Amino acid sequence: MSVLVFADATDGKFKKSAFEVVSYGKKVAEQLGSKVVAVTINADNNDALYTYGAEKVIAVSNDTLSTFNAKQYASVIQQVAQAQGSDIIILDSSIDTLHVAPILAVTLDAGYASNVVALPSATSPFMVKRKAFSNKGFSNTVITTANKIIGVAKNSYGVFENPVSGTTETFEATIVASGVSSEKVERITGKVTIADAETVVSAGRGLKGPENWGMVEELADVLGAATACSKPVSDLGWRPHGEHVGQTGKPVASNLYIAIGISGAIQHLAGINASKVKVVINTDPEAPFFKAADYGIVGDAFEVVPQLIEKLKAFKQA
Repeated sequence: MSVLVFADATDGKFKKSAFEVVSYGKKVAEQLGSKVVAVTINADNNDALYTYGAEKVIAVSNDTLSTFNAKQYASVIQQVAQAQGSDIIILDSSIDTLHVAPILAVTLDAGYASNVVALPSATSPFMVKRKAFSNKGFSNTVITTANKIIGVAKNSYGVFENPVSGTTETFEATIVASGVSSEKVERITGKVTIADAETVVSAGRGLKGPENWGMVEELADVLGAATACSKPVSDLGWRPHGEHVGQTGKPVASNLYIAIGISGAIQHLAGINASKVKVVINTDPEAPFFKAADYGIVGDAFEVVPQLIEKLKAFKQA
């Protein structure tokens, strides 16, 4: 029985999370004395997965799947899993795969553990460590079903090269009717997205208006970061709703999260708690964010951020 990994690609390009789940899947396969197989949908460079340990790549190519549809993607992965005899399926924990995994779990009668942060601590019984309570704690979860689905939390395991001589096979999947159609898909181009960012620079109402966002974008450019915002900012129309992070927006698990002028409402903190290092800049020393932050600066963002940009530019040029 093989371990099947879904390596997600956007516009044909693999995300970092695809390499992370293949790295993770390789180690799980070694624990079980098995092999790791990756399934891709409309990916351009399947051979890239060999670098991270994929011994076989099952490539599915179909124009119908050019727009993400959870039901159709789940059906394709199910078909590949059954064809390969895979009883363990590993995915990332993106917004898309969080929709795919529960459908897979139902169709395969599988147990599903989301937000997994470490390799299985035991394989009999099969036990994994997961984030719990809005990332405030952990739980050790035992999956007792024959088929198992693991959702690996972003940036929790890491990307590790483990080159192998792999092979790629094409697979003609049956495309099921979805019942859902997309009229238009708009994607931001030329910028780092929140989903892929190692660093996120976020700002709130402390910036006083959309006209002041230039320094946030400049700081993000210097750091190679994505820009984000708090819910009130997106509600006011200062920034796109796609930049809203938090429990009611997009979850963030970046290596570095910089919050500028954000007080730290509980919903916001719950959505970014998985970030490894949190930095806050705020004029209010009693702002709740300071209790959650690793580093804090009590000061006016309009004074602190320009100085920070200047220092970072000087550091990069040194």
